[in-house]
Amino acid sequence: ETEIIIEESLKLLEKNVNSRILDVGSGSGCIILSILKERNNCSGIGIDISKKAIKTAKLNAKIQQLNNRARFIQIDIDKFFLGKYDLVVSNPPYIKNLKIKSLDEDVKDFEPKIAIDGGIDGFNLIKKVIIRSSKLIRKNGKFVIEIGMDQGITTCKLLKANGFYVNKVIKDLSGKQRCILATKI
Repeated sequence: ETEIIIEESLKLLEKNVNSRILDVGSGSGCIILSILKERNNCSGIGIDISKKAIKTAKLNAKIQQLNNRARFIQIDIDKFFLGKYDLVVSNPPYIKNLKIKSLDEDVKDFEPKIAIDGGIDGFNLIKKVIIRSSKLIRKNGKFVIEIGMDQGITTCKLLKANGFYVNKVIKDLSGKQRCILATKI
């Protein structure tokens, strides 16, 4: 599903335009690094609260020879105030914590709990990311967020309440709502 964020982001970013990108909850850096690999004039910052994830993202940037255009910072989004961005992307934890035990083993045994646990209702971090992103994104900037299959309506309401216009809800290959593309108004 995360590939959808990358595909939608690449559609939004013109090839020869300098755009600033913020990846909230960057983890290993795969989203922002994939985007930067395809858009040579762009630069970006990935933030994550996990020290281990940031260390991995920095290594991945070096391997991909993107460390001159990608920075990674270990910080909570509530404490991040650096700049205004043309594009903000995020794959925040959105799984209800009671549902984590019932996930497929390849997810629950591979992904760190901090990367999937969205709290009691699955919206703890979605809300936080939307609220802070509304301050970090420039007017008419784009926002792409991954969501759980039953979170589209509530997430759209949160986006609208925080100064975003919802452009579209994107479905995955199985027809389930997976990402939302919005514009800061």
